[in-house]
Amino acid sequence: MRVRFALLLLISTIGFSQNKKKETERSPLVFRVNKQPVFADEFIYLYKKNHTKPEDFKEAKINEYLQLLINFKLKIEEAKSRGMDTTKAFVKEFSGYKEELKKPYQVGGDELDRLTKQAYERLKEEVKASHILVNVAVDASPEDTTKAFQKISAIRQRIINGEDFQKMASELSEDPSAKSNAGDLGYFTTMQMVFPFETAAYNLKPFEVSNPVRSRFGYHLIKLYDRQPARGEVEISHILLRSENNDSKIKSKIFEIYDQLKAGKSWDELCLEFSEDANTKNVGGRLRPFGIGALASVPEFEQTAFSMQKEGEISDPFQSNIGWHIIRLEKKIPLPPYKDVEASLKKKVARDERMQISKQALMVKKRKDFAFTENTETKNLLLPLADSSIVKGKWVFSGDVPSLSLPIFSLQGKVTTLGDFVKYVKSHQTISSLSPKARLTELYESFVEEKINQLEDEKIYNENPDYRNLLVEYKEGIILFEIMEKEVWNKASKDSVGQRNFYDLHKEKYKAGDRLEAQVFAALEKKQLDELQRKISAGDTIKKSDLKKFKSVMSVKAYEKGESKVIDRISWVTGLQETQIDNVFYLVDVKRLVAPGYKTFEEARASVISEYQDFLEKTWLETLKKKYKVELANKGKKYVIEKLVK
Repeated sequence: MRVRFALLLLISTIGFSQNKKKETERSPLVFRVNKQPVFADEFIYLYKKNHTKPEDFKEAKINEYLQLLINFKLKIEEAKSRGMDTTKAFVKEFSGYKEELKKPYQVGGDELDRLTKQAYERLKEEVKASHILVNVAVDASPEDTTKAFQKISAIRQRIINGEDFQKMASELSEDPSAKSNAGDLGYFTTMQMVFPFETAAYNLKPFEVSNPVRSRFGYHLIKLYDRQPARGEVEISHILLRSENNDSKIKSKIFEIYDQLKAGKSWDELCLEFSEDANTKNVGGRLRPFGIGALASVPEFEQTAFSMQKEGEISDPFQSNIGWHIIRLEKKIPLPPYKDVEASLKKKVARDERMQISKQALMVKKRKDFAFTENTETKNLLLPLADSSIVKGKWVFSGDVPSLSLPIFSLQGKVTTLGDFVKYVKSHQTISSLSPKARLTELYESFVEEKINQLEDEKIYNENPDYRNLLVEYKEGIILFEIMEKEVWNKASKDSVGQRNFYDLHKEKYKAGDRLEAQVFAALEKKQLDELQRKISAGDTIKKSDLKKFKSVMSVKAYEKGESKVIDRISWVTGLQETQIDNVFYLVDVKRLVAPGYKTFEEARASVISEYQDFLEKTWLETLKKKYKVELANKGKKYVIEKLVK
């Protein structure tokens, strides 16, 4: 029973941590199960967490809870003895929970939330900027990187000294489009530029020029011209006549279409007849909603669309680099509240480079926090050993065996050797498209990150009792669920022979008083029931199609008094009867009255399964009490009762 599982989890809550302190350093021992202790402070904390009413703090209630706690621990011990906490499925599920539980305690553990909120705040604003680019590859040599940095720095100095930014962009920028647009990027918002560029732009004041900004494309200089509240999205329809030059015939034609629109001719008809956008002409030229910057390659189109104010407004014909347009504003869509876009925005942020860049920055901080010290001599011995086998996932260390004992780095003074890293490579290498040296470097960085994360895990575990307790709660919750399914829930629901035997042995439990056998129909409109009532009265066959219109249709069953509000409101006589509860209309077809007697197995089955589960659980617990020694400490028991009763 899932409800029972929830109850047991509530009983367990967060306190079954096995603290390594000696009993003499702790509050009094309350009990042990299979030598595993539960102390008074844990018991008191758990009891207070799960009991809030004054009447709960009585000795009888405390004793009852004590037994529940002991039963819980017996089940956990049995699950552990079967290795349920070591299976691949368990390790995978628990690891997932562990990563989530750890986030609030990690440095930057809530980074995805932070970046998502940051992106949303930036969505509230549009910025207008120009840029100058000096290309340099991500994996460029230090010499090439320095050369590019010196070049962009020299350009910036000339601008600071008074030279025109746009002129510099046209002459010196290595962005191919700069020759024609002087580096102008127009208005944009978050998620439309690479993250370092976006961040730098949003941190500038109008007419300010940035310091050199490194992105995967190279070094940028950014000049901000304007920032304004975001205009959200627009949804428009358009008619397009394609043209690559100033064709006077195309221009005349688009104005003829415009005149017909002004004269009242149907937009959809003209779009279907003339528009040359094959993807939209059959749907009235309608485009998906888009935001500022989404159509930056057609700036005239975007500018016109966002300048329109009234729904249904039709623009004058205008020309872009792809032809002539007329657009109609369908609607303006403001930025939705954060809660409405959080899920979708979080997915975009998780896939965006900002997440990776943020992780790299956090790892730099963690290296400092954990006193990471690298032995460059050992690392330099390693990298030349990278050959083509590493990218095939078949690399074998070919260096001198004694060098395996050399330190390659240390964390908080603890040394990790070259041999440790070689073992890591052996178990983690896979086929890769990187160069051999880049792949070995990637594995090395991953190895360092893993070691730092292990230290961070230990630190969080040792310094945060709440986290330790949460881990135990989830761990025990998972294995409890699994063992309860095997020993109780599945057995009770699938063991039809056992159910039948339990029913036969406890038949007295399933006696019923006066009942009536009936079928109940529910509808939101009375006329639906009236139609059905006529058909039933006339003896017509009721088809499935007749029942589709009803809110619900119950199958024929026997009802006792108090079992159904609907049945309790009607007269206990055979025939058709009507009633109404909370604006829902009911028709009850009473088939017959049933005299007091035993319920059939089928009628009692739901109750049988529930009580059979209780029987199986009780029997199983008796077995566990014989298997595992339960030691109750009377001194500790007395102590917690006194504390809680107070």
